[in-house]
Amino acid sequence: MEAAINTVRQLVTSNQPSEYAGMSSFFEGEAPLSQAVGYIVVLGFGAAFSIFTTLLVYLERKHSGGGGITSEQFNTAGRSVKTGLTASVIVSQWTWAATLLQSSNVAWQYGVSGPFWYAAGATIQVLLFGVLAISLKKVAPSAHTMCEIVNARWGRTAHKTFLMFAFLANIIVTSMLLLGGAATVEALTGMNRKLASFLIPWGVILYTAAGGLKATFIASYLHTTIIFAVLITMITMVYIKKYSSDEIYDFLDATVSHTEEECQMIFSTDGTVATTFYDDSTYACGPVPNNNSGSYLTMLSADGLMFGIINIVGNFGTVFVDQSYWQSAIAAKPTSASRGYLLGGLCWFAIPFSLATSLGLASTALMLPITASEAGSGLVPPAVATHLMGNAGAGLILTMLFMAIVSTGSAESIAVSSLVSYDIYREYFNPEATGEQILKVSRIVIIVFGLLMGGLSIILDYLGLNLGWVYLFMGIVIGSAVIPLWNMMTWKKASGTGAVIAAWSGLILAVATWLIACSIQSGSITIDNLGKNEVMLAGNLVAILSSGLIHFIYSMIFPQDFDFETLDANIKLVEEDESGLTAEDKDPEMLEEAYRWITRRGYVITIVLVVIWPLLSIPAGKFTKDYFAFWVLLAIAWGFGAAIVITFLPLIESSAELSATIKGMLGMSSDVSEEKYVEKETVEKFDDA
Repeated sequence: MEAAINTVRQLVTSNQPSEYAGMSSFFEGEAPLSQAVGYIVVLGFGAAFSIFTTLLVYLERKHSGGGGITSEQFNTAGRSVKTGLTASVIVSQWTWAATLLQSSNVAWQYGVSGPFWYAAGATIQVLLFGVLAISLKKVAPSAHTMCEIVNARWGRTAHKTFLMFAFLANIIVTSMLLLGGAATVEALTGMNRKLASFLIPWGVILYTAAGGLKATFIASYLHTTIIFAVLITMITMVYIKKYSSDEIYDFLDATVSHTEEECQMIFSTDGTVATTFYDDSTYACGPVPNNNSGSYLTMLSADGLMFGIINIVGNFGTVFVDQSYWQSAIAAKPTSASRGYLLGGLCWFAIPFSLATSLGLASTALMLPITASEAGSGLVPPAVATHLMGNAGAGLILTMLFMAIVSTGSAESIAVSSLVSYDIYREYFNPEATGEQILKVSRIVIIVFGLLMGGLSIILDYLGLNLGWVYLFMGIVIGSAVIPLWNMMTWKKASGTGAVIAAWSGLILAVATWLIACSIQSGSITIDNLGKNEVMLAGNLVAILSSGLIHFIYSMIFPQDFDFETLDANIKLVEEDESGLTAEDKDPEMLEEAYRWITRRGYVITIVLVVIWPLLSIPAGKFTKDYFAFWVLLAIAWGFGAAIVITFLPLIESSAELSATIKGMLGMSSDVSEEKYVEKETVEKFDDA
């Protein structure tokens, strides 16, 4: 029978490997790895990283003169984190499950434009946040949370409003982490996704609760290096070991050349149209709708561009409204805040761009039987990795994914604990809270939030929402808070009342637009119809633009005329811990130089990524082989370069602390007091750059 099927299939030349003949989906409910592997990764890796990270934090404090932990150090890491580690942490925080999974999904859908728009559309927010990061160091260096700054400038009404948006951001990000992660764990190991959602956070709770932000940063560095190791492995497998860019180009051309009848024969039980299960909305076969020449090999993709706009708007919300990014800025040394965000953004670009350009494009080039449902759940990378490397590939993707989940999960946990500790407990219940009380509340919140994280994703899964749906939806919910927060840090006329009105009005208008657009386009409001690109685009744009317009108009009519010099005086430290708050750290000349440095570079690189690069790709139309080869070479070089920088720069910068820790462990005397991270010296570096 199998021989007969293959004989019939020979009538249609396709790139689909013969072992997938007659398969209606890639995984077909069967996991390539055993459930035991799932438990080992979810529980074993989590416990191992918790113990290892907690031990590193203990040794660093013991042998590098760190002393005992205070609430300030727990929530701010002593405000002394350097450029390399800041960049590594930004990469780690910004590498969600969606980064690894959804980026390849849009490559599966739109071709080369998908990875580009995912990467560019989510890099610029990090670059521009560098401007806010250095603004924070200039006007509110004592801050612990973004909502503290809101309260110090605009009062309690605005404080409660933006506290709500901050929690919404944390909930959405955390839910997406577990939605994508649990679906992949289930597909690869057969482990129940609801159980996986509940157990995954346990790998975060221990080291985050024990060591605070510093432990989170150290763990994030380890996670990031592992993610990049798997990334370059996958790039190498697709474009160097197994195939070449020319072969993938030919395969992609062949995929879109099939007629509907040929696609029906390829996706059938016996190679005939009569037994087909093909549906053009389910499988990647035939011309790509709304793409130039129907090809995957073009940046001229209407749907790809639409996704890019949604991606840009939505990700402004999840960076600017997410406390974890403000917390990283608070923890960094002043010039590290600007350089770290720039470097982190550029290194992060490589993850979705390089990974999806390899695994995402390979999925359609090889015509693997991946369904739209599997792709929407983030299963493109594990499917391709399993095809290329068998169980080893599945294991690597699972490990990579787990690293992304726990690193971002720990950042979200410490962010929520800071918001609850400083903006709820101290602000509304115990204004005279001691450092010990703040520390206790922080740790309790981390544990409670960790346990609730799984429940959040189970609820969304029960509602039938997958990773892709929630990813597109996030900008509608939190996008209206973006421009008011930017104005708070950069515009003295920005009104607090106007900010509150703008944030809530933008949310209401966005949701109304989303529902109305869905009703007009599809005639009925359903989960699937609400998830369509055009509808999501309308809601996302209204959220950010209406809010910005309302806040601008109100602030022009009723300006605040705020004196930024008074802002930091309204924020009080819990303990007299002046770490990162010395005269050197507050030097106006150095801070102004750092501000100019990040402003110039942040704006220029943003324009290059979202305007100049896409425009330069338009004349190419459908890529030639040489053009695609250059595109692939760029993805490979960016991936390898980012991996080298993000792995070795933190080690080089922290060589003195590492040396002191190692000497202390060996019983040798060390003097770390000689090592001073003098920011004044960097002023000349900024000028030279």
